[in-house]
Amino acid sequence: MVFRSEGQSERLLLYLCTKLLITQVKLKLTKNIKTTAVRVLLNESEAIAKLVDRLNGDFEACVSRILQSKGRVVVTGVGKSAIIASKIVATLNSTGTPALFMHAADAIHGDLGMVQQEDVVICISKSGNTPEIKVLIPLLKQAQITLVALVSNITSFLAQEADFVLDASIAEEACPHNLTPTTSTTAHLALGDALAICLLEARGFSSSDFAKYHPGGTLGKQLYLKVGDVISKNQIPVVDEQATLAEVILEISSKRLGATAVQGRGGALIGIITDGDLRRMLQKSLHIEGIKAIDIMTQYPKHIGIEEFAVGALQLMKKHNITQLVAMDGDKIVGFIHIHDLMKEGIV
Repeated sequence: MVFRSEGQSERLLLYLCTKLLITQVKLKLTKNIKTTAVRVLLNESEAIAKLVDRLNGDFEACVSRILQSKGRVVVTGVGKSAIIASKIVATLNSTGTPALFMHAADAIHGDLGMVQQEDVVICISKSGNTPEIKVLIPLLKQAQITLVALVSNITSFLAQEADFVLDASIAEEACPHNLTPTTSTTAHLALGDALAICLLEARGFSSSDFAKYHPGGTLGKQLYLKVGDVISKNQIPVVDEQATLAEVILEISSKRLGATAVQGRGGALIGIITDGDLRRMLQKSLHIEGIKAIDIMTQYPKHIGIEEFAVGALQLMKKHNITQLVAMDGDKIVGFIHIHDLMKEGIV
């Protein structure tokens, strides 16, 4: 039996009560965090969905005007809108529509010189009444520049002065005080994406075109790297169908790819032998005399042409749960492509 003094009991009780209170606070905080996150996501997703009903003739006319223009699309804004403008510019440039970012505040201090006569200017603003916008718009109108308003207030100065209005109105921000640009910037970004993809499809912009603008990184390699580019460094392990077991083992060991292709008469691909095939053979029997390549090979091996994209090889490997493919140039065996090759290239 353990005896505690009155002071010890009081401290223990205080400790337990504090721990219980902390646990309750954590549970309440966790619940509130999730509730807030759900509310924000629903608010923004509903706002985007409602943009569908606001697509009108101005949106279509804006797309047509940009397609007809011999200039660039210049996207401008201030504050959070400037950040959204910068992202839209990046999307336009990567999808075949030449675009420039111009900060509205800098525009009225010299950067307006980047705008040319044939350009189309998209001005992004929630209120459409910010001081920089009110100074900039008359200058654009005076130069007879086509002006597009991507705005959340269609009665604003910007909307009234624009040639085309892209209506990104929202009911309220996700911010509990209805102040912080959250839902409005999401709506602006979504409408900008819709504009960019409409232009992409209208131009017939293909994945090959996309690859030209994205030569670096994993994305670029998925679009241009071919099987032939990857296997160029590999040796070509291959044996005839009548090769002895010793010859098979020597070929696999010397080429260090863990497998060898098996060719029939005329050099046609008829099978593959992997390290695993050899192990399974020995598990069945240790009597290996007289065994030929044709006796232990896997028939109809998975293979891929050297003109196929490397990412296609990865998809084929995943589909069949294998780590390598025989690479073919027509009917000729020219090498192997291994999952490790794709990892080195950053495809995986």
